[in-house]
Amino acid sequence: MKNKETKKHPIRKVLLALLAVAIVVGCIFSYFGGFGTGKCADTAEFAKYARSVSEISISAQAHVVALGEATHGNAEFQQLKLDVFKVMVEKYGVRAFALEGDFGGCEAVNRYIHGGDGTAQEAAAAIGFPIYRTEQMEQLIAWMRDYNETAEDGQDLRFYGFDMQQVERNYNYLIEATEGFGMDASTLKKLWDEEKGCRSDAYSVEQWAKVIGDVKCELQRLDTLNTNTAQAVHFADILLQNYELGKLITSMEKGVMLRDKYMTNNVYWILEQEEARGHHRIFITAHNGHIEKRHNYGTDGKAMGNLLADELGEGYFAIGTDFFKARVSLPKGESHNNRRNHTYYSYNPLAKASKKCGYDMAWLDFSIIPDDSPLQQYVSGYTWLGTIGEGYSPLMAVLPMAYRVWDSPAELYEGMILVSNAHPIEIRNIENH
Repeated sequence: MKNKETKKHPIRKVLLALLAVAIVVGCIFSYFGGFGTGKCADTAEFAKYARSVSEISISAQAHVVALGEATHGNAEFQQLKLDVFKVMVEKYGVRAFALEGDFGGCEAVNRYIHGGDGTAQEAAAAIGFPIYRTEQMEQLIAWMRDYNETAEDGQDLRFYGFDMQQVERNYNYLIEATEGFGMDASTLKKLWDEEKGCRSDAYSVEQWAKVIGDVKCELQRLDTLNTNTAQAVHFADILLQNYELGKLITSMEKGVMLRDKYMTNNVYWILEQEEARGHHRIFITAHNGHIEKRHNYGTDGKAMGNLLADELGEGYFAIGTDFFKARVSLPKGESHNNRRNHTYYSYNPLAKASKKCGYDMAWLDFSIIPDDSPLQQYVSGYTWLGTIGEGYSPLMAVLPMAYRVWDSPAELYEGMILVSNAHPIEIRNIENH
């Protein structure tokens, strides 16, 4: 018996050792998204064409300049909103900043940067999404307010949102506008339950939409009488977009397709408003997936950037972003206020070259890279790119493709800003607001 037990022990030790090795290997693979950090583009060649963000140049034909973000949960991508917008304002006459955020919430910011009460922190919180309650967004808002204090007439900066996922501020601003035009807003006011902070149970969703639609028609009638009701009509449009989006709550694919279609329409509306002010170029910012020039949802739907590129051609200028390494702040469960940091590597050879060259971040303009450059295999060819939205899945820890896309950077963007080490955003405590 003793001999048999003695023989079993070495086998057990071998199995345990193999299990330990498998766990270590699995942890390494999970942390890096593979065994290592991916290929690296030619660093000497990369250094020839890398530029600072302040040196970004855009085409003369560009009317919509879009900045993407590889993740919603990193401070550097939020900071880039201000850095790139400053270039657009100072060099290219842009006077409009448009965000992947609630239209009504962003109108609250617009009022603040035009001298409204409150603080930059409160204005950032008004946007509605936790990812914008950050120091970086407050800095952007504060800079715009400071700029407007000395801006000449007609040269002030405006803050817009082109999303439609929230309704309360749009609803309140619509009431404000209708009363300002001398319209009866009594029925409109009954649609909202102030105590519950939601639509009133006294009206069905269909009845609610009909009232909003009737108000919109009345506003449009006033507009034909040389009364400018464009913004008020747009508040109604946002509410109706939200209503239509709600019908697709059970279909994720159809929902995201419709949302991008509406965001595209809203970007055009913003461009029209700015053109009426004498400004023919706007700056928009959203996740990379929304601003890419060739991004589809299934076989039938196109993302916002794809729709804009089809319509505007060279009038649409897309700037993508990516990271070498990122510690990303992502929600825990369904709560977007409770968050946890996760580490990811993009496997983008261009981002790795930027890191090895010693850049914290670098702008790479694809148009200046010669066809015979070794960089072209990673610029024009297919390569891995990091892309992380506002959601976490355990699958991302074991399947790198869950947070990467395999695509051609040059077919998606005019150029990319590459961040070497991206740090997590820090969400301001909502109780302070």
